[in-house]
Amino acid sequence: MRFVLKLFLLLLVLAAGAVGAAWYWVQQPLALSQPSVELSIEPNTLPRDVAQAWVTAGVQTSPRWLYEWFRWSGQAKLIRAGSYEIHTGTSPRQLLDKMVRGDEALETVKLIEGWTFRQFRAALAKAPALKPASAAMSEAEIMAALGAPQLPAEGRFFPDTYAYSRGVSDLTVMRRALQAMQRRLDAAWAQRAPNLPLKSADEALILASIVEKETGRAADRGLVAAVFVNRLRIGMPLQTDPTVIYGLGEAFDGNLRRRDLQTDTAYNTYTRGGLPPTPIAMPGQASLQATLHPEASKALYFVAKGDGSSAFSETLTEHNRAVNKHQRGIQ
Repeated sequence: MRFVLKLFLLLLVLAAGAVGAAWYWVQQPLALSQPSVELSIEPNTLPRDVAQAWVTAGVQTSPRWLYEWFRWSGQAKLIRAGSYEIHTGTSPRQLLDKMVRGDEALETVKLIEGWTFRQFRAALAKAPALKPASAAMSEAEIMAALGAPQLPAEGRFFPDTYAYSRGVSDLTVMRRALQAMQRRLDAAWAQRAPNLPLKSADEALILASIVEKETGRAADRGLVAAVFVNRLRIGMPLQTDPTVIYGLGEAFDGNLRRRDLQTDTAYNTYTRGGLPPTPIAMPGQASLQATLHPEASKALYFVAKGDGSSAFSETLTEHNRAVNKHQRGIQ
């Protein structure tokens, strides 16, 4: 009987020792093959495979130990898919906590107001750790993949800074930017000023893109919008250079010539009345708001002063004087 009791006590001490050793292990820093180790976990990855993936990525420990720790903690099923990064000094406990919290290693890409869709795609192509799923796609194929096959891509993405998990598709960022623009546009259109010469939110987006490209100083944005709204009201051509430049596409060499203004294209607002068929860039929130809430003004013209601001005029005579003063140096 005493032998059985001693054996039991010995087993109890060994078990306690094993538990203590295991608890000590989960608190100690993991050995890494380099200062930081990254891992992307796909949805529905089994905890055992997660443990093995960390070891394959550079965590120098037994995958069995890691898996048993995940399982023993009771949190194995709470591990979230995502992109993770750990550094020297990370313990097994901290590693698991990071995956359970979804504390991902994120990258960011910034989309700038006034960018075209081509510039947007170029920025995504250069963004770190972003899978180029759309690289071989046409514009139409991209919009179809995003669930908006009826929409042109230009101007449909909201300029902002987007964080994303490493290894995700560029279509994921595009989808978020597309949805963000639609939300902003819908909200702005619902709160628009009365009696605007705009038939739809899409027309507002087109005009906002022009306002974005024509505004040199933020304080002038409401007046720039007012000029174009006033022109639309009276049926006056918009006569805005950025639309002509957009219509020229890659043929534009940085120098807008008189013959360009006289060459008819769908985007030439000197030869055609009304709005162009699509936006010409990604307008920001400020341009959306200015377009749908233009300043109270009778101005029909504006000219750059050379310092980023513009001079606004109600008549052609006033405008010509402003052009002479600010563009030709004639007082």
